Amino acid sequence: MFKKIFFQLHWFFGITAGLILALMGVTGAIYSYEQQIIKLINQESYTVVAEQRPKLTPAEIYQHFQQEHPDLKINSITIAAQPTDSSSINVAKEGERRGLTMMINPYSAELLPEIKGRKFFAFVQQLHRNLTVGPVGKQITGACTLILIFFVLSGLYLRWPKKHSFKQWFSVKPKLKGRNFIWDLHAVVGTWVAIFYLMLACTGLYWSYDWWRNGMFKVLGVERPQPQMQAGGPGSNTGPNAQREGREGREGREGREGREGREGREERISLQTEQIQFALNQSWSTFDQQFKNQFSSVTFTIPKRANGELELSFVDPVPQHERARNKATVDLNTNQLKDVELYEDKKLNEKIMSSMLPVHRGSFFGPIYQFFAMLAALAMPLFFVTGWMLYLKRRKQKQLTREAKQNLAVVDVDPNAKPWLIAYASQTGVSEQLAWRTASILQAARQPVTVKSVQSLTTNELQTASQILVVASTYGTGEAPDLAANFEKKLMSHPLNLSHAQFAVMTLGSREYPDTYCSFGHRIYDWFNASGATPLFNVIEVDNANNQDIQNWTDALAQAAQLELATLSIDKVFDQWKLQKRALLNPNSLGQPAYNLELESDHDAIWQAGDIAEIQPGNSIERIQAFLQQHNLDEALVLATTGQTLVESLWNKNLNSEIQPFATAEELVEQLENLPTREYSIASIPTQGMMRLVVRQQRDEQQQLGLGSGWLTHHVAVGTQVQLRIRTNESFHLIDDNRPIICIGNGTGIAGLMSLISARVRLDYTDNWLIFGERQREHDFFYKETIEAWQNTAMLKRIDLAFSRDQPEKVYVHHILRQNADEVVKWIHQGAVIYVCGSINGMASDVDLALIEILGETTVDELRQAGRYRRDVY
Repeated sequence: MFKKIFFQLHWFFGITAGLILALMGVTGAIYSYEQQIIKLINQESYTVVAEQRPKLTPAEIYQHFQQEHPDLKINSITIAAQPTDSSSINVAKEGERRGLTMMINPYSAELLPEIKGRKFFAFVQQLHRNLTVGPVGKQITGACTLILIFFVLSGLYLRWPKKHSFKQWFSVKPKLKGRNFIWDLHAVVGTWVAIFYLMLACTGLYWSYDWWRNGMFKVLGVERPQPQMQAGGPGSNTGPNAQREGREGREGREGREGREGREGREERISLQTEQIQFALNQSWSTFDQQFKNQFSSVTFTIPKRANGELELSFVDPVPQHERARNKATVDLNTNQLKDVELYEDKKLNEKIMSSMLPVHRGSFFGPIYQFFAMLAALAMPLFFVTGWMLYLKRRKQKQLTREAKQNLAVVDVDPNAKPWLIAYASQTGVSEQLAWRTASILQAARQPVTVKSVQSLTTNELQTASQILVVASTYGTGEAPDLAANFEKKLMSHPLNLSHAQFAVMTLGSREYPDTYCSFGHRIYDWFNASGATPLFNVIEVDNANNQDIQNWTDALAQAAQLELATLSIDKVFDQWKLQKRALLNPNSLGQPAYNLELESDHDAIWQAGDIAEIQPGNSIERIQAFLQQHNLDEALVLATTGQTLVESLWNKNLNSEIQPFATAEELVEQLENLPTREYSIASIPTQGMMRLVVRQQRDEQQQLGLGSGWLTHHVAVGTQVQLRIRTNESFHLIDDNRPIICIGNGTGIAGLMSLISARVRLDYTDNWLIFGERQREHDFFYKETIEAWQNTAMLKRIDLAFSRDQPEKVYVHHILRQNADEVVKWIHQGAVIYVCGSINGMASDVDLALIEILGETTVDELRQAGRYRRDVY
């Protein structure tokens, strides 16, 4: 249960906070090399031609600008040791908290070209820190950074194997296919970058939360210093190299103003140019005398008070990182340096807490670590994408499992037959689906069957069952599926007395994991043997849901039980439908194009309102031709086995599959699996004479059209055939009486609602309430004419629309529900049935919360149980 909770939290946070973290990762990677990029694109500002004379001293530079640019108020002057490096001045400028750094020729004090790229990196910094939306964005990025720590720790916990090896932990297996490869990429690369993400998150929170910052100082045993403002040039924390100020900067200004007061301000006003020049001359002479050739740059802060002191900071010839600065104060009365604070003399904990930005970006640990930290940050979008892919694949498998359950019919059983107990251990739903289909073929042979998950099995059930079948997946690196872990830990920890029982095991796995292939199923088989049970036949291994392996299970079961059993597979039979019409529903929409598709069949097709159309997508001719060219094959070649051309044979094959050596085109085609299918809610009823679908185009990050949406909206020509099968969706079928219905949906979810209302209109049932949401009424009011006609003819008693972009404050369907809470209660009291169709993320979950708020959780649960709250969400 603990692991299940962690898994649910891991994927939930992944599909919510993952996008923000991906954005933060990319912007952080860019920003980590800000200084190097700035200097690279501003060579004319940072380097000059060396001259055969000394560089201007700080006093000479100050005097030059007092004469040539008296309006500039100089905060600090920076001198570089290298003859070809520019000097710089930092001047006060309105709107620049830390002043503006201007690069100058160190021999003439001539202003060099303005530094390019500052605004870009300032934008990237704000995007990284607060998404450019201020305090609210800062709270979002801070929360997402905390979630990143949870991702790393929970991810390591979830993939922790029973047997450890370097290969299991760190080796990506390119030969894996489909979901296995995606999972392997997600998990292994996640392990590679785990240490970097922990470091990035723990240091990034330094700027997010005061309590975290205070905790870091306490944990590392460093006294939090009184913050001060600094002014400087290249290499300092001002100008284009300024990174973060945070609260320290504000506290420093407030504290300084409090200390100086009115007297200090009067001293600043009265400080003369001659006094400043004297201070700069004395400071330069004193510093040069003590540290000659032992620095790469030195910054002199223009004194603000006539207190006989001048503060400076300098960088070692080879600094540890960009913030490794030494500090000192020049006593102008004695011409001595005092309060010298050398960075190299600090303890490690003090270095870390005084250099948080270099630690965060990785330069504190050297250029190699910084480079790999940058790559790790750039990899963040990978986990968002692969996590979503795994989530969608898992969800699709659950849909197939529900279908298998729905196909388990009730038939008369042989009164003399012994009951079968079928248990499944499933991670992604394939094992559960096969368990129910096994039950279906046994029941068709008049056998009494009970299907249960292994986690719900009790010792008593096992000890009383005489015939036990187990369908079990192996997960990860040989583990039991998450929900089956307790079964293995508790029930399988010691043998039971099962000498009275016969058993058989079908175990699912992937041969691409040879070390742990089907290992959990084998452990179950061994445990039953150790418990005294008699095997009906040896364990059946199934590689990646291979239909031939599944048929081996059916054959072995039929022979052992001496029954005639139907073929068991997960193949699907499609009918031919002609695409008669395709029309864009939302021209000029802010969203992706959505199309109305109308298909016709040459046979009498039967379906009910609420059912699903499952489509077999195909490859475009361009994609097939590129594949054939890659493998030097003739597209006109006719296969002897099918009589089809090679192009016709490849139309629905997964061309991304790994190709094994082949001697003939037939061998090539045989090793290619079919493309995965796609499902769409049907928007019409049979009496309308055609099947209507609503399909919105989807695009990936490379702007390539999605598999199903691209096939139906772009690649298939109108007038050509589409392979389609109707899948019953009993849980969303229309009630068979005239009770009121409330139809709620958004986007392409209008399809399922249209079929329901169409059926109600045919029956002349008028107590229908439609609540529909999209972006803009002008562009996204799907089937506007039909819906308005229903309203005008009183077929729709109520209609409420939520077009989110038509007003400054976005309005969604769940807002409509809350605004009409009293009416919702009234309809429910009248026996209304609620139908929800559309996106599960956002709309359906928000509607569910709104209904709970309006009706109460107990009432909503009762509606579900009574079949009065039905959903078709995706």
